[in-house]
Amino acid sequence: MIKLVVDSTCNLPEDMIKKYDIRVAPISIQFNHETYEEDIDIDRSLFYRKIEELGIVPTTAQPTPAWFAKYYRKLAEEGHSILAITITSKHSGTYDSAVLAKSMVKEAEVEVFDSLTISLGTGFMVLEAARAIEAGQDLPSIISRLEQIRDRNSLIFTPSTLKYLQMSGRVGRLKGVLASLLDLKPIITLEDGALAVKESVRTRNKSIDRILELTEEAVGASEPINLGVFHANAEGEGRKLLAMAQDRYNINEVLFADLVSSLAVHGGPGILALAAYQI
Repeated sequence: MIKLVVDSTCNLPEDMIKKYDIRVAPISIQFNHETYEEDIDIDRSLFYRKIEELGIVPTTAQPTPAWFAKYYRKLAEEGHSILAITITSKHSGTYDSAVLAKSMVKEAEVEVFDSLTISLGTGFMVLEAARAIEAGQDLPSIISRLEQIRDRNSLIFTPSTLKYLQMSGRVGRLKGVLASLLDLKPIITLEDGALAVKESVRTRNKSIDRILELTEEAVGASEPINLGVFHANAEGEGRKLLAMAQDRYNINEVLFADLVSSLAVHGGPGILALAAYQI
């Protein structure tokens, strides 16, 4: 049987992780000299509380190859082949860790797939793969389907502030400084797996409108889509965004999530996002 190994940025709820028996390699989150493993010894509430108490933005690190190798070795011993699905390689070394781990466990049959996206963009790929495995599809068919989703995938978000993205180096510092001075709200997209500031608007409400408009341009309003809505410590706004999306699109399935800490660290609280693809 094929088994899935993922990293903790995929943002799927714990019940889905358990249902499909998925192994999760955690991103490390470091506050000064304290290191935590995401969703193992730090949750969202502790994450935001420590930012508030310490007044610092933590750093993150991809799972080590040893995490992936541990799962590969155990699953291979049980007679399984393995599909690892990771966050975009353009902003994390997680894909490289998953690939390197293959050389550490030569007896394992492993395919590593670069989602070229983040959060629920990756999460939906993991979910589709899990359901395909359950339906008895083979690995080449599953990879082909994931490639289709990756080609069609749209992910657009807006942070409430550029401060965190500037500090993490995820947007150009000059552009970030100018936008901050003008109090502009950036609209950020993933282009071939890399974050790009598409445009900036003047108000929070306008930024939400643009997320909806740009998603419609990407995936349409009439064709059935799967939609991921995620937020960073802003559930009320996230629910409003979801309601607006449900009024606007032909939605087949929705995933709704609080953004994982390892990604929220780069954009800060207040992120609102839509991830979507035509089914």
